[in-house]
Amino acid sequence: MRFGPVPLDRAAGAILAHSEHLPDGRLRKGQVLAETDIARLRAAGLESVDVAVLDAGDVHEDAAATRLAEAVLDGAPGLSLSRAFTGRVNLVAEAPGVVEVDAAKVTAANLLDPMITLATVAPWFQTHPGGMVATVKIIAYGVAAKALDRAAEAARGAIRLHRPCYATASLIVSDTADGPGLRGVEAIRTRLAGLGMRLKQTLSCPHEVPALAEAMAAANGEVVLVLTASATSDARDTGPEALRRAGGTVARFGIPVDPGNLLFTGRLGERPVIGLPNSARSPVLHGVDWVLARTACGVPIGDADFAAMGVGGLLKEIPTRPQPRQRKQAG
Repeated sequence: MRFGPVPLDRAAGAILAHSEHLPDGRLRKGQVLAETDIARLRAAGLESVDVAVLDAGDVHEDAAATRLAEAVLDGAPGLSLSRAFTGRVNLVAEAPGVVEVDAAKVTAANLLDPMITLATVAPWFQTHPGGMVATVKIIAYGVAAKALDRAAEAARGAIRLHRPCYATASLIVSDTADGPGLRGVEAIRTRLAGLGMRLKQTLSCPHEVPALAEAMAAANGEVVLVLTASATSDARDTGPEALRRAGGTVARFGIPVDPGNLLFTGRLGERPVIGLPNSARSPVLHGVDWVLARTACGVPIGDADFAAMGVGGLLKEIPTRPQPRQRKQAG
């Protein structure tokens, strides 16, 4: 691609590099100049104009962005492409879910030509219908077809949307005489709604192993959430032990996400179980959001996945936390 000023008598068919404000209106950058546009520029007193001229082996920015975006999508369900405009095409979610990103593919595509760019949300980002999950932007007005072909191959299938595979959840809330009761239920309901799920059932019981186990056995949602009155402090504490008493298994206690450290996971038959820390009563971003979203979408979370959550796992401080991570300095 060639870029720079050319006389008006050689500008027809070239791409206008910068918008031009004329007495009779504006010519927008990026448009292909027609003879009528040249006449308007000449009438405005201009003798030359900055343009971009594509070479024989170049692809226009809009066509290039579309081709790369189609490769990234690679027919994945649940995602759609926006119309190309000024060298940009967005990948948009059609439903709630979590986004799987192949970081190596994205990096490989971005290494090939600085004019070819692909940006995505973070891996396992929870999205909503209409949410943008990736954007392709061709920075120049055109790029070499060979570089574009290599980028498209490198980025093929880099994005996938995992949609929720469960529709309902049960919430079990244990309580003590001076406990928080049902405070925080709405925050949990809102989290589920963001995934297209319904809080089918809320059960309340004393914060004791037998009572919790009985409530777990009575839960009829496809996912079982447990919000205990007292913080879980050990894998043998009340919440996890009640899950075992109910006939379930505990898979994990403790995650490297703050807030959210004291979360536990397990199964009750075929149903996933998530033990929620007390801090999940707040609607702010929480480790529960990361675990719930992937669980709801049927994405397995192993020890390596939990370990990787530590990078970026320091989330927003909760002002109501009994022991803030960072205390205010005395005045």
